[in-house]
Amino acid sequence: MGVVNVTPDSFSDGGKWFEPAAAIRHGRELMAEGADLLDVGGESTRPGAERPSQDEEIRRVLPVIETLTAEGALISIDTMRSDVAELALDAGAVMVNDVSGGLADPDMLPLVADRGAAYICMHWRGHSADMQSRAEYDDVVAEVIAELAERIEAVRAAGVDLNKVAVDPGLGFAKNAEHNWEVLRRMREFAVLERPLLIAASRKAFLGRLLADEETGEPRPAVRRDDASAAVSALAAANGAWCVRAHAVAPSADAVRVARRWGAV
Repeated sequence: MGVVNVTPDSFSDGGKWFEPAAAIRHGRELMAEGADLLDVGGESTRPGAERPSQDEEIRRVLPVIETLTAEGALISIDTMRSDVAELALDAGAVMVNDVSGGLADPDMLPLVADRGAAYICMHWRGHSADMQSRAEYDDVVAEVIAELAERIEAVRAAGVDLNKVAVDPGLGFAKNAEHNWEVLRRMREFAVLERPLLIAASRKAFLGRLLADEETGEPRPAVRRDDASAAVSALAAANGAWCVRAHAVAPSADAVRVARRWGAV
């Protein structure tokens, strides 16, 4: 899954693809690098981010989705708003990547059910502005699995076809670095949910801290975390991930191919 951030404040690229024409070019590049899906989003969900208005989110993503779907791309709309998701599906998107797991908008799950769309249900404890204050766990893996199980039941109850549902443990969302590493180390335990697993580790802050400058302690900048992201992609594939979400598609695509040839996938 290639990431197309149509935002001015993305942690990973600093708004490089904010203008629709630039985002469209970037989407084409990611497809050429081997992306099977493009995840188009108009709201930054980095810790502390403020939400754009709904109209602004729509203005950002709709022309990108319309153009790329017309060119044959499979599009996932990365949104927590049902009205944005509906317009994206009208424009040709085939999947809704809802980082709130249906908690941010009560109309999201009924919409997904009505439209028969594929759905990614992420573990979430609150919006970006204060989500890190909720990063408290006794056993992060057990608790995330339990909370995702509750959301899967809500998804099923809303009438969504579970055969079209994947889950995401939400690395970095209400989780600190140690929580993220524990989730990755024990990711095989998520098989109990009996849903495909998406791993979205690309360029995230816990990788930057791992790769911090040994002299200054400064985390490595996001745009220099792609090698580490590819390493996570290979290990995630080897441990049963259905899909990896990546800002730089080519390195992760190659990493997954190596894992497959190794016999680990």
